[in-house]
Amino acid sequence: MNKAPLGVFDSGIGGLTVARALFERLPQESVIYFGDTARVPYGPKSPDTVRRYSGEILAYLLQRGVKAVVVACNTSTAHALTYLKERSSVPVVGVIEPGARAAVAATRTGTIGVIGTAGTIASGAYERAIKALRADARVHSQACPLFVPLVEEGWFEHPAAELIAREYLEPLKRAKVDVLVLGCTHYPLLKPLLARVMGPEVKLVDSAEETATAVARELERLDLLSNGGTHDHRFVVSDDEPHFRKVGAVFLGEKLKHVEVAPL
Repeated sequence: MNKAPLGVFDSGIGGLTVARALFERLPQESVIYFGDTARVPYGPKSPDTVRRYSGEILAYLLQRGVKAVVVACNTSTAHALTYLKERSSVPVVGVIEPGARAAVAATRTGTIGVIGTAGTIASGAYERAIKALRADARVHSQACPLFVPLVEEGWFEHPAAELIAREYLEPLKRAKVDVLVLGCTHYPLLKPLLARVMGPEVKLVDSAEETATAVARELERLDLLSNGGTHDHRFVVSDDEPHFRKVGAVFLGEKLKHVEVAPL
């Protein structure tokens, strides 16, 4: 049994949806969460830049003694997962494959929608992961770059958010997708709005829960689970700790204790 913490990282605040799923699925585990708030968003950045940033965060988390790393950022998973696995001395789990698995399990028609940042959508990572599981799947992808700033602003039900969502999602409604993958960790906070726009016949897939299940399976396989006792969650950001505390409390549903600032 291993009491070392899990490392979780994201480009900013959105990965807290994955952290929350981990807290619920693995209540005995401690987590160190790193949000790269100084350099968010990753979505519009080049693959090389995303790999460099992700590698710096991996090095930081390894230095903190984590026993596994969860890449909670879809853009980092799309561009840097293989790169990180090659450089890591501990297991690395991303969010795309678990989300793809859930989408394939949920679809009735094989017509699947994916929304994400410009970087995630341009990478084609979700389409490849879905088609590896179901070759005849029809995948319709849509970049939604304005969703991240809307969420960070707390505008989950704002009229502007609804207008933007209707504009982005119209091509997916026309394509008659029956599953919509929320391919960015910020998007679950827009779930009520997205569900309303897409209609009740479309199932929304949030990869956070699926990722938590994949992490639990990996820890069990490698005999790395903690045997309980007290956990100690810590949150680290690269900038703007007050904003992270404020919006992070909305993501987690609780106040954040132990927020440190560690510029990379």
